[in-house]
Amino acid sequence: MVELYVNGGPFMHPLLLMLLFGIAVSIERFWSLWRSSIDTREFFTAVQEALKQRGPEGVAEVCASHRGPVASVLHAGLLRLDRGLEHVEKAIEESGAIEMAFLEKGMVWLSTVANIAPLLGFLGTVSGMISAFESIAAAGDVEPSIVASGISEALITTASGLVIAIPIQALHNLFVSKIDKIIIDMQESSSQFIDELIQAGYDTPAGE
Repeated sequence: MVELYVNGGPFMHPLLLMLLFGIAVSIERFWSLWRSSIDTREFFTAVQEALKQRGPEGVAEVCASHRGPVASVLHAGLLRLDRGLEHVEKAIEESGAIEMAFLEKGMVWLSTVANIAPLLGFLGTVSGMISAFESIAAAGDVEPSIVASGISEALITTASGLVIAIPIQALHNLFVSKIDKIIIDMQESSSQFIDELIQAGYDTPAGE
């Protein structure tokens, strides 16, 4: 492996940095998205029961005891309940936008690594072929041993770029799918929560 890295030429250094960066971002995204995931059905059932039995205070306790964006957006809406449902919906929308930004944090970097790694590999290929032709020109002969080093560099960098890009792109797609599911859960839970508040008689501001 070390020999391949050395034979790959100077473009192996930025490729290695991109690999390490991609791994670091992937680990951070996996951890964050895992912590953001909850059993939405179980959570919302607890919210319904708390609203019926203890009112908004009970729902606030349920939200506080659960991690993730779904609980956060509902809790943000509860803080505006005394102003009426219009303010609740606005608070949920604002909180949802913040949570979405957090969920998507770092995804652009994974996409960048997946897109640039093959290009760096191809650039290394061009560099290797240039070296091969320069060796031919200097020797005035086309011996396999003369061009082998340049061609080896070209193939190694191409393969390295693809080896980095393929799993990073797969992880990116996996994370995007997970983010989409969490966003759908947020939207569905928010809509159902508003309906529950209306049915419970919280559709007017406090004091009216």
